[in-house]
Amino acid sequence: MKKGKFMAGILCVVIAVSTILSGCGAKKPGDQESKGVNGKGSVQEANQAVYTKLYGAEAATLNYLVSSSEGDYKIGANCVDTLVEYDSKGQIKPGLALDWSFDDSTMTWTFHLREAKWVDHTGKEVAEVTAQDFVDAMKYQLTPENESSNVQNLFGIIANADQYYNGLVYQGGKDENETVWDQIDFSEVGVKAIDAHTLTYTLEREVPYFLSSLAYIIYMPAYGPQLEELGKEFGTGADKMYYNGAYYLEEFSPQEKHVLKKNPLNYDADFVYINEIQEIYNAEYNTIGPEMVKRGEIDYAEISADILDDWLQNEETKNLVSRERPKTSYSYFYSFNFNPQFDAAYEPDNWRKAVNNENFRKALFSGLNKTKQVAVMEPSNPDDYVIQSITPPDFTFNEDGTDYTAVGDVADLGNTFDEAKAKEYRDLAKEELGAEGVTFPVKVLMPYNPSEVNWDKECQVVKQQMESLLGNDFIHVIVEAGPADGFLTEVRRGGKYALMKCNWGADYADPETWTDPFYQEKEENGYDPGFKYGNIAKAVEEGTPSAKAAQEYFQLVEAAKGIKVDINARYEAFAKAEASLIEHGFVLPYSISVSKYVASKLNVFEGQYAPFGVSNLRYKGQHLLDHYVSMEEFKKNREADVK
Repeated sequence: MKKGKFMAGILCVVIAVSTILSGCGAKKPGDQESKGVNGKGSVQEANQAVYTKLYGAEAATLNYLVSSSEGDYKIGANCVDTLVEYDSKGQIKPGLALDWSFDDSTMTWTFHLREAKWVDHTGKEVAEVTAQDFVDAMKYQLTPENESSNVQNLFGIIANADQYYNGLVYQGGKDENETVWDQIDFSEVGVKAIDAHTLTYTLEREVPYFLSSLAYIIYMPAYGPQLEELGKEFGTGADKMYYNGAYYLEEFSPQEKHVLKKNPLNYDADFVYINEIQEIYNAEYNTIGPEMVKRGEIDYAEISADILDDWLQNEETKNLVSRERPKTSYSYFYSFNFNPQFDAAYEPDNWRKAVNNENFRKALFSGLNKTKQVAVMEPSNPDDYVIQSITPPDFTFNEDGTDYTAVGDVADLGNTFDEAKAKEYRDLAKEELGAEGVTFPVKVLMPYNPSEVNWDKECQVVKQQMESLLGNDFIHVIVEAGPADGFLTEVRRGGKYALMKCNWGADYADPETWTDPFYQEKEENGYDPGFKYGNIAKAVEEGTPSAKAAQEYFQLVEAAKGIKVDINARYEAFAKAEASLIEHGFVLPYSISVSKYVASKLNVFEGQYAPFGVSNLRYKGQHLLDHYVSMEEFKKNREADVK
């Protein structure tokens, strides 16, 4: 496509979107006042504040009880409250629970709930929030036909949760391991409504991190009578769910518009400063968003690497650029797919043989320069974001105050990039795979989501590095765009990739949360095998050459999970398991979340913060400014936050 036609097409779309937003009373940046730091004297009135942004990938569902995708449950995070919350400093505080206590003898947590209301998509009150809503939500997730992707987070935590679930799956029979799953009544599961405002959770075992896990979607409530009425239809539209959070979803028009309105009946409504949130769909939002920021038509846009320098050097735009809040809630890594489901053109059988060779995996991993990879997103200081372990630094600390990443075997992990070793692994792999009938070059299908800024460029960097170092006669990296909508389901869960950038966000404050993408039960036990990264379990189930190494990892995770009281020993054990996973080349960690460059009218340090759960997704507590935050203002806001 010629540049002239491309820009003309964009202009037409910009005009169309601008027409949609014309009623917002937007001003151009040059017409706006910029009055000080930390929002002082420069916030919009709460009853008038309308926050507007574009988005380019549609949620597959609004049902926060079943989806594990942030893109799906971020609306629920703003519209449904949790038992506990985190403030802007990362300190836990009461949410729907006013207070709580723990009984060691019975391993039971008791929560006393505050008065709260459910409202519909018009903001009309429909019911009281009660303890039974938490019970009913958990029962919904533990019902196999509802296909919750989060249910495994309850197993081994809530008493009898796995017994109830698998009893339904096997209908009182045995699984392939001859484990008997007797059917039990839900009343035997460790969640109870003692009365309308008293909720208890009885644990299967001692869980050091349980309180922090309550800020995640798995423990969110839902209105029981509505769940019973709608079943799998729950969360399929704005009118198919109720809300008790800071906002209610007034409109959900897929690939058109989302509108969230402030919920005046929320118990904490005085702490909600943005009256309305409008998200406008546009598949070209990465390109159109910055142009609309220049005209003051939207309140947020990402500034991609290819235009960042121009924006920072241009007098008209340099003060419109700031950054996201630094966070350690996500880590990024490359995963291999051991159970390829892609088309024959990409030679899945040939790939399956190659990927099960450890020297082949290590050749690719040793050929990736992490610093160059991260530099696509952060050209100035890429090494600030490079990591060697899946678990990010500063995520959690042992009883001695030592960062987990400085504990045991994880502390010994070094940078895997080594050109000489990459070639050594390549030569070994060629010899071993050639004897197995593998044909070269091995096709490496590497898809990306076109709605994500710079993902395509990251893939090209990987392709260039690996093919240049290892040779086009060894591998052929095929970079292809996947669908913008439904990418998670279609591509990752669908197994339509060979090598892909993946990420994981922590659900609670313990290193166990970082094993969830890789440690898994067998498919016949009721888990969704497409949910897990790379289907590592397939290496064990199919008796492949990597089976021993994969089995070692699973056993090490089991051993670590069994340590409940001695936190130092627990962390040492998880460190050993994590190091094993990485050293055998099953996964290559390379980065924490890079703080994106953005144009934003929010002081990001006002919002809730925690390196796990849904806190970081919430707008509650943030003011809408009448100007875009500059880099200078961002730095001052960050300094004020540290103090």
